[in-house]
Amino acid sequence: MSGDDLADWLAARLAADEPTMLARVARAEGSTPRDDDAAMLVTARQAAGTIGGGALEWSAIERARELLAGADAAPDWDVPLGPALGQCCGGRVTVRFVRAEAATVAALRDEAARRAAARPVAFLFGAGHVGRALMRALVPLPIAATLIDSRQTELALAEGPRLLRERPELAVAEAPPGAAVVALTHSHTLDFLIARAALERGDLAYVGMIGSATKRALFVRWLAAAGADPALAAALVLPIGGAAPRDKRPEVIAAMTAAELCLRLLRSA
Repeated sequence: MSGDDLADWLAARLAADEPTMLARVARAEGSTPRDDDAAMLVTARQAAGTIGGGALEWSAIERARELLAGADAAPDWDVPLGPALGQCCGGRVTVRFVRAEAATVAALRDEAARRAAARPVAFLFGAGHVGRALMRALVPLPIAATLIDSRQTELALAEGPRLLRERPELAVAEAPPGAAVVALTHSHTLDFLIARAALERGDLAYVGMIGSATKRALFVRWLAAAGADPALAAALVLPIGGAAPRDKRPEVIAAMTAAELCLRLLRSA
C-alpha cells in the first residue's frame, strides 16, 4: 500500500472516529524484513500497510492494539529478530508507535510525494500488447513509468501515464539521466531510431529493445548503414527480460522485464 493509499485509509478511519495507531520502523540494523520508514496503521479490528510481515508484524499489531486500549508502554519498541521472536533474520528493529491524527494524514501525503519525486524513470515506447502489459506490471512498483506512442487508439487502451507523440523517438531526449528506455513499438525502424537515440546519450541506466538475436544483428547493420557506431549495440539489452522462459505471452515478457528494470533502476535508488 502506497503512502497516498495509507493516507486515504487513515483519513477514512479518523472520519469514522476510529482510534488508529501508526507503527513505523524507526531503525533497522542488520538483516531485517523492511528498511527504515516502513509503516503500517492499526485499529482495534483492522491493519493496513506492512513493516515486514511474519512474527514481527503480528507482534507489532498486538502491541499497537494494547496501546490503543490504554496500555502504559514506551513508544519505541526495540526488537532483536532472533529465536525469542521466532524469527531467524538476525537483525534488530526499532518500531515507533504514534497515535494517528489529522496531522498524520498530511505527513503521510507529504512522504508519498517525496518518494514519488525520487522514483527512477522508465520511458516505454509502444502501446501494443507487451507495452501495455509492461506498464501494468510497473504501475504498483516504485518506478515512474510513462507509455509513449503515436497511436491514440492504442494509448487509449493503456493505464498509467501516457504520452502521445507523432515522432516518439524525439521523446528520448526528455528522459532524465539514469532513466530506462524500452523500445517495444510496432515498427523495427522505429525501435531502431529510439534505441540509437537512447544509446547515443550515454547517460541512461537501461536501454532495451524487444526482439531476438536476429533483430540485434539487424540493428548492428542498420547502425553501420546509418553512419552510426555499431559498437553502440553492446550496451543494448536485447532480448529484454533476461533469462526469460520460452514463453512469448505479453504478461510473461512484461513480468521478466519489470524484474530486470527493478534490478537496474532500484540498485542505487
